[in-house]
Amino acid sequence: MSEDARKDTPEQAEFRAWCRQWLAENSPAEPPVRLPQTPLEIMTREQLDYLQAWQKAAYEAGLVGCDYPVEVGGGGRKDCQRVANEEMQAARTPFFPNVIGLGMAAPTVFYHAQEAVKQELLPKLFSGEEIWCQGFSEPGAGSDLASVQTFAEKRGDKWIINGHKVWTSLAHFAEWMIILLRTDKSHKYDGLSYFVVPIRAALGKGVTVRPLIKITGETGFNEVIFDNLEVDDRYRLDELGKGWQVAMTTLLHERGAGELKTPQAGGMKNRSAHTISASAVMDLAKNIQREGRAASADPLLRDRLMALLIREQGFRQNQRRQRVQALLDHPMRLPLQHKLVISELAQDLASLAVDVEGMGSTLYLADDKAPAGGQWPLSYLNSYGMTIAAGTSEIQRNILGERVLGMPKSK
Repeated sequence: MSEDARKDTPEQAEFRAWCRQWLAENSPAEPPVRLPQTPLEIMTREQLDYLQAWQKAAYEAGLVGCDYPVEVGGGGRKDCQRVANEEMQAARTPFFPNVIGLGMAAPTVFYHAQEAVKQELLPKLFSGEEIWCQGFSEPGAGSDLASVQTFAEKRGDKWIINGHKVWTSLAHFAEWMIILLRTDKSHKYDGLSYFVVPIRAALGKGVTVRPLIKITGETGFNEVIFDNLEVDDRYRLDELGKGWQVAMTTLLHERGAGELKTPQAGGMKNRSAHTISASAVMDLAKNIQREGRAASADPLLRDRLMALLIREQGFRQNQRRQRVQALLDHPMRLPLQHKLVISELAQDLASLAVDVEGMGSTLYLADDKAPAGGQWPLSYLNSYGMTIAAGTSEIQRNILGERVLGMPKSK
């Protein structure tokens, strides 16, 4: 029995047994196509169809949205999403495609939308039938999010949206977008309001989605252009001018504050199954030959690997602190720390793996001779996105220093 299972309440223990049994009996079939490393790189309809079917099955079994009220499509349980996440991770199930919907949109809609809007949107979000994306960054407002200029003008009971969002993962498949808009140009923060907008139905009629090709050749990113898109006022979340406060709900969950409530991505069960961990790099080093011996025999490499293993164990132990209520008095401390540490740790692990592979790391996915199916150089290239998304590492450090530790602001 795992340490987590030993701490289960009777309800959680019963639910864990159900999850384990259901997952054992309903393991998804092998995917018909190669899956990406994360949901943010889903490129084809075939990939999406497979992953949507899996999320829908898991939702109907009660493994998604567990802790949300039944009235909005949830399971009505208490602190059971964590249990489902742990069991799905142990079973190495495919990840859910609606990662932005589950991790960011759901809590934001739940805490700030009108009741009728919650009931309209959340069930299909949980099931994965409707994919969501996030409209925050703009060409002139990346790290300085409060400088967004995409504007919403009130006309009667409608809002007319014009502007340009960028780095919008999954917009090419999304039905809905959570979006931060400027509604008053005279105030930087108080001039922001928050909406949910239907973009799929408006393609060619006020919304244009253009793919952005990443260094990996993948096209999960997009830019989205709004040209007089008309949106009902009921899709405004919270009060006018409160967009910055609503955005903080989204960002806190994006950075990990809500991970005990919302499903996290699991593993993959196909040839491209890939886990970024010290043990995975260790296994790689044992299988890569250098001058007639395993790369793991190199003492310098072993030192680097042990240092990363220590960091990884420290991260796992720090995760457990999120269950200690006394440590959650400052709502940003652990989530900000979590995002900063895991993104940089993953990058360093991928970097070491590329060094282990040596010249073999120049071989890409399509090459049958690529070590580990070419997944490690892909991980390394993708890792830079994670140290930028949801606030760069530099900004995370500034926020931790200024708002958590009380240090003076940097100039």
